[in-house]
Amino acid sequence: MDLKGLTSKQVEESRQKNGTNALTQIPPDPLWKKILEGFKDPMIMILLVALAVQVVLFFMGQAEWYEPVGVLIAILIANGVASVSENKQEGKASALKAEEEAKEMAKVVRDGKLEEIHVNDVVVGDIIYLQAGDKIPADGEIVEGECKVDQAALNGETEEAEKVPANGEAYDIKDLLNKHYAYRGTVVCGGEAYLEVKVVGDKTLFGELALEVQEETRQTPLQVKLAKLAKQISTFGYIGAIAIIVGVFISSAVRGQLPDTGIGWLKFAMNAITVAVTIIVCAVPEGLPMLTSILLSFQSMKMAKDNVLVRKINGLETAGSLSLLFSDKTGTITEGRLSVVELITGNVTKYDKFEKLCPELQLDIITGIGLNNSSQASDGQVIGGNSTDRALMTFLVDSKAEGKMNKDEVRAFNAFNSTKKMSSVTICRDGSFCTYVKGAPERIVDRCTHYIDENGNKKELIEKGVVMQYIDEQAARSMRLLGVAKRDGESDEGDLTLVCVLCIRDNVRKEAVAAIKEVQDAGIQVVMVTGDRKETAVAIAKDAGLLRNPEDVALTSQEMGEKTDEELKAIIPHLRVVARALPTDKSRLVRCAQELDYVVGMTGDGVNDSPALKKADVGFAMGSGTEVAKEAGDITILDDNFSSIAKAILYGRTMFKGIRKFLIFQLTVNVAAVLTCFIGSLFGVEGEQMMTVVQLLVVNLAMDTLAAIAFGSEPALKEYMKDKPIPRQESIVSKKMFFQFVISGLYLTLVCLAIRFFICDHQSIFGIEKTGEDLYTYLRSALFATFMMGITFNGFNARTEHMNVFENLGRNKTFLIVMGVLLLVQFVFVTFGGAPLSVEALNAKTWLVCIVLAFLVIPIDMIRKAIMGAPKASE
Repeated sequence: MDLKGLTSKQVEESRQKNGTNALTQIPPDPLWKKILEGFKDPMIMILLVALAVQVVLFFMGQAEWYEPVGVLIAILIANGVASVSENKQEGKASALKAEEEAKEMAKVVRDGKLEEIHVNDVVVGDIIYLQAGDKIPADGEIVEGECKVDQAALNGETEEAEKVPANGEAYDIKDLLNKHYAYRGTVVCGGEAYLEVKVVGDKTLFGELALEVQEETRQTPLQVKLAKLAKQISTFGYIGAIAIIVGVFISSAVRGQLPDTGIGWLKFAMNAITVAVTIIVCAVPEGLPMLTSILLSFQSMKMAKDNVLVRKINGLETAGSLSLLFSDKTGTITEGRLSVVELITGNVTKYDKFEKLCPELQLDIITGIGLNNSSQASDGQVIGGNSTDRALMTFLVDSKAEGKMNKDEVRAFNAFNSTKKMSSVTICRDGSFCTYVKGAPERIVDRCTHYIDENGNKKELIEKGVVMQYIDEQAARSMRLLGVAKRDGESDEGDLTLVCVLCIRDNVRKEAVAAIKEVQDAGIQVVMVTGDRKETAVAIAKDAGLLRNPEDVALTSQEMGEKTDEELKAIIPHLRVVARALPTDKSRLVRCAQELDYVVGMTGDGVNDSPALKKADVGFAMGSGTEVAKEAGDITILDDNFSSIAKAILYGRTMFKGIRKFLIFQLTVNVAAVLTCFIGSLFGVEGEQMMTVVQLLVVNLAMDTLAAIAFGSEPALKEYMKDKPIPRQESIVSKKMFFQFVISGLYLTLVCLAIRFFICDHQSIFGIEKTGEDLYTYLRSALFATFMMGITFNGFNARTEHMNVFENLGRNKTFLIVMGVLLLVQFVFVTFGGAPLSVEALNAKTWLVCIVLAFLVIPIDMIRKAIMGAPKASE
């Protein structure tokens, strides 16, 4: 065929008519937009309401300027940290992608000349020259030559597809295994060919899949839980605020202290509203959005050191909630390359290591698979050849046997012949010619009359049936088998002497087996989804530990397609393997599982995985995978190691645990503050506040901010992987948590009320003799100090479910520093706060009593743990 390609004019006409080969990219949201989106967070919205009320009170002269400013700072920090962190992660991913895209070139024939252009400049009608190692730039038909193509990027499998000219033969372009049509993103492994481009850009199969992954995803489990919590907290705050206003009114009415003038009523109303707003501010855990941001950023940085890039910041927290993980097979559970796993001689003596063979047999195998091979070994690296030849050469390289190959002995080499189903090499050794063949084992064994035994001796092959039985058994185990034989002379025709039969397979990663078990022990169902035939998939699944029980199910794509969604949903809890899977199958599996309320994860590296990676709650893309897969995924596993997925899950669970610990700490503060202010306003002196607005703001900002840093540094404990996944709709506040913060909050409330009402009549306990306003100020100071110390000590209760509140403290030195700072800060506030904080310095006896009362929150919670049953100490 005369291939002159398009002229410059035809190129422009084709580009105008059919478009360019560039793929449509939806740019990530700019930083300012991420920040604006952050204000939709339910917690942030509650804070915005509190801020608005504080601003109104400030202009009415009922609040100091620093009160609304403090809330504003908390909002900006909480929202800004998450937005900036995610923006940086996306920037890194975009930079890597741009660097890769800049290198993508294509060899094209135009105006009768071969030239190299950027992939984006390819147009419909171009003639592309393809060689081994080239990535195909667009979809098209082979018009000349022949080649073998690795289509793993599209179908996830290592088996190469042969591509030859159609010569008028009809074929289905939707069938990736057709022999005439090649696809963008696949790689040429061998041969040379010319491809005529039929479609470009988004219309290619690669482009269609790339577009599909750029759609919106649903809320993360944490977002669902926090939205629910925000609603509960806001309801609690609003009811508490209304109750206080009503309570103050009733209390004043009972005492006969209701105002009798318009100005009096205005002051009375403003006083009640001020207290009510204070309650709302107390009820909102301002530090929670900040804690979430700090945790996500902190854990993301730690994971980067473990070769895990958290591309989308919410992906990490979702990983901690996973209940179902769909995993690609090739390159994820398996090594993604063929390896020799076993070989036998003619008497079915098995060997798993080359070193165990006798020298004579070693030399025959080196010649039979090393010299009779289209790949080359250079400095320990294997270059060129198809996947089978590379596997054979790698076997020799790993056995340090490649140096024993003498290429000078080669007289003739015949590459694999599809008619003969074998390749051959003729050598001259010690003046004698010998021809070695390798290929389809059943054909080679059928021609063998003798074999080389384990001692290197030639013996008559009598029991061919035993060898054929072994071949059938290994084929059932998904092995790819290859026969190696030899004969004297320069021809490959005639009787043969069997050297060995080799078993080749894409092996299961050693670390993947342990990682899969760890993930399963964490209560997460793992399902392998592959394009392999069912027999192969089942064999791999058994080796990987996925198929262990009689009720475990393996389906093919066809079997799955015959089932309705409802029938498939009934099977999903027992599903372990899906074979011959199509990209649409993966997306359907994710959708059905999500409708069953599973939190779904998906791992993969090819374009075929991308739609499901995007639809899943969290997508794990492999670092060696396609850019489309990385774009679709939330987390990129840079080292392609399945065990890194287990690490991501552990870090995600650690983050979720950190949030729960913070909530116990913060909600204890909120319950104690609300109840103290509410009860105090009912039974206290008119106009008197148990704690002032400024004091409560100090508690909120100091405790929220510093506590967020403390709990954000909690270590990742292996015991977290023994917990079962938390359902998407389950409240973030568990029953145990509820009892913990309510009991601790009630204790602190009782202590505060006792200081105000009991010590008032028993001043000797504090070693004081005061009256009037001086007494109230002193008691308020003691109450403030005890409250601050009590919630600080309660931090030790919150950070562990075990009886020993000090365990693993050495692994979170930040926590110790923060708690020390909190104790120091409250001492400084009480001693030197003066009029702005409505406090005065306390004497030594008062400090001692306050410390004891505050510290008792620890043994009280230990009693609760003993009654409710604390878990065993962590490892």
